[in-house]
Amino acid sequence: MQRRSVIKSLATGAVAGGAAVAASTFPKPAIAQQTFRWRMQTTWPKNFPGLGTGAELLARLIRDMSDGRLQIEVFGAGEIVPAFETMDAVEGGTLEMGHGAPYYWLNKVPATQFIACMPFGMNAQEQNAWFLFGGGQELADKVYAEMGTKFFPSGNTGTQMMGWFNKEIHSIEDFRGLRYRLPGLGGRVAAAAGATVVNLPGGEIPPALSSGAIDAAEWVGPFNDLAFGFHQFARYYYGPGWHEPATVLDNFISLRAWEQLPNDLKRIVEAANRAVNSTVLSEFVARNNDALEKLINEHNVQQRMLNDETLTALGNLAGQVMNDLASQDAMSREVMDNILRFRKDAMAWSALSEEAFSRARGLDYTYAEPA
Repeated sequence: MQRRSVIKSLATGAVAGGAAVAASTFPKPAIAQQTFRWRMQTTWPKNFPGLGTGAELLARLIRDMSDGRLQIEVFGAGEIVPAFETMDAVEGGTLEMGHGAPYYWLNKVPATQFIACMPFGMNAQEQNAWFLFGGGQELADKVYAEMGTKFFPSGNTGTQMMGWFNKEIHSIEDFRGLRYRLPGLGGRVAAAAGATVVNLPGGEIPPALSSGAIDAAEWVGPFNDLAFGFHQFARYYYGPGWHEPATVLDNFISLRAWEQLPNDLKRIVEAANRAVNSTVLSEFVARNNDALEKLINEHNVQQRMLNDETLTALGNLAGQVMNDLASQDAMSREVMDNILRFRKDAMAWSALSEEAFSRARGLDYTYAEPA
């Protein structure tokens, strides 16, 4: 009897041990992960080329990269709130996310206009370097925290055109009395030159030009401007884009919503924004010249460039205006001074690299032609 009890005990232990091994060998059932559903409104018309489509790409990348754990429904300007109230809606919790341009929020936090771009400031490559390696991301987060949001660069227009005019600009005196749609710091400079500056969302610019409510308007560059049909309302198309040498687009997220995300989803949002930031800039570079040729050759647009005297006068005004604004606000001063230090080093290298190469590339020599 005792022998049988020992054998039974050993057998029972073997079965239990085998079950334990089996339990440790086979994978455990997957634990259900939380799904987040957010809403994002842009300041652009729904699916507008480059800008609206960039926001749509951002939502799609985040959904796919997260395997559907973070889903974002995209709304165009005005579908939930008016375009320039998008930041209020995100800050107040009506929306989790928005997409626009930092200078749209200058009446809330003035330093945002310096983050967007500075007249005669940095080009897109330099601006992206500042965000990644010059302290720009940290400063932008500090600024956007004042509005209860998290900031990401989410697209860049590159160097813009100065805009559309119904008269030629021969000197800085021609800005006097001009009713001009021009946002951000560039608008402040134009106002100092004597223009009456207004800030309108993109969708409101064509009717304002058509009705004569404004005399001139700046939007982005040929790719976007052709899509809006500005050539129907103004004859002269001016450059260079001294006012916006590179304009970053912002993806801003409610800090309350952001802090609820697990770390892996936060990293996915960051990676998706980096991808969109590069993609949007690349699309503008790829499409601007074709659109410009169409404007000139098919729509008889007269493309003009400001002369050096006018640009120098605007540059002097820009320095005065920005310094005055920064002197009124400690955060603006912090952002501007940081950008100016980075710009100085970037300009020194650019003179030896990008600018020198552009000059070499433009020399008169015979080069290969496409077959």
